[in-house]
Amino acid sequence: MSTMRNDLPAGLAWFKASASSGSGGCLEVAFLEDGRVAVRDNEDLSNPPFVVTQHVWECFLDGANRGEFNIPG
Repeated sequence: MSTMRNDLPAGLAWFKASASSGSGGCLEVAFLEDGRVAVRDNEDLSNPPFVVTQHVWECFLDGANRGEFNIPG
């Protein structure tokens, strides 16, 4: 299950990949107390974060680690 959320708690700790090195255009994630994961575009904070369950996040990470989401080419 996933949703766009405007009602997340204030003061979340957002993280981005070290590969972004401050150049912008990065996704950031925050880990919610109930295990869900919020994802947002740090260049457009007017859009609400996308929130997924822990299971969905783990499946995504597994696929990313296996190269399943690499850009074709």
